[in-house]
Amino acid sequence: MTSKRVIVIDGDDASPEVMLPSLAILESLQLPIEFIKPLIGQEAMEQTGNFFPDVTRDAIDASDATFFGSTSGASTAALFYLRWGKQTYANVRPCQWLPGYNSPLAHPENCDFVIIRENLEDMYLGIEGDLEELAGLNLTSRNARASLSSMAPGKFAIKAITERGTRRVVRYAFELARKRDKKKVTVTCKYNMLHVSDGYFRDIANEIALSYPDIEYNTFIIDDFLCRMITHPEDLGVVVMPNLYGDIMSDGAAGLIGGLGLAPSGCYGDDYAYFESAHGSAPDIAGKNIINPTATLLSAAMMLDYLEFPEAAQGIRRAVEQVYQQGDVLTPDQGGTGTTTEFCAAVSALL
Repeated sequence: MTSKRVIVIDGDDASPEVMLPSLAILESLQLPIEFIKPLIGQEAMEQTGNFFPDVTRDAIDASDATFFGSTSGASTAALFYLRWGKQTYANVRPCQWLPGYNSPLAHPENCDFVIIRENLEDMYLGIEGDLEELAGLNLTSRNARASLSSMAPGKFAIKAITERGTRRVVRYAFELARKRDKKKVTVTCKYNMLHVSDGYFRDIANEIALSYPDIEYNTFIIDDFLCRMITHPEDLGVVVMPNLYGDIMSDGAAGLIGGLGLAPSGCYGDDYAYFESAHGSAPDIAGKNIINPTATLLSAAMMLDYLEFPEAAQGIRRAVEQVYQQGDVLTPDQGGTGTTTEFCAAVSALL
């Protein structure tokens, strides 16, 4: 079996409290994986004068995947490189309820869908500025809603939807749907108001859908989709949307099953992927040993699938499932009194 190389970045605040025991569990599986912790963050700044030195970038380039902890600043440059530098355009966020999850829904048992967020475009290009900078363009909306020249002072942000970006993420969604029991793709954005940008995303998706007659396909305006996601999550299979909507809706989807502590994610490109929990670095509970490891462990399972260790991935999922079924060491966000350490120990014992 070919050996794999995985970069591990612990992240900031409370993130190392779940990353360290999760890495220990991965190492205990004795798979042919070399885990590498490169110099990064504050330690890298002290030694090299750079939060993200070239040697760390080179290590990522030479690896098969990255296992990434949540960042609040010091590791951000590495995250940007993992996204834009490695072109990981499909952010895959599963939303699956398991018995024992502390869901606010009366009947969450049918929550089992995946949100795919386009990961590189839309508002997240970060092109912003003062409205005065656009004055010379004399921009006016096509239906005469407003003219920028009459609105200053103020700020702007560029929303960019490209053909290449849309085609690759929508095709990714259809290919993923083919692998799932529920062969269904939903496209959602605000195409009724943003006819040019979001309408472009929807139109390209409509075209691609014609190449997948085996997949059930529909589209919803984003606000209508939100209502449907809450009231009838069982109707969803794979949902794909532009970046900003995907960021918001996937966090909302996590709320349906019991919170962000349960939400794993993987970011996939054509030749690289990295994996991280969808939650943040949780500075408010740093050092308390109560951050929920579930999202991190399930992200690790997604990584093992990507690296072609499906049995090990399924083993982690089954162990996490059993911990929730037993309910003895659940963390406070799930209504328990267990610690991060106790939860991870229980998973490890089951493995």
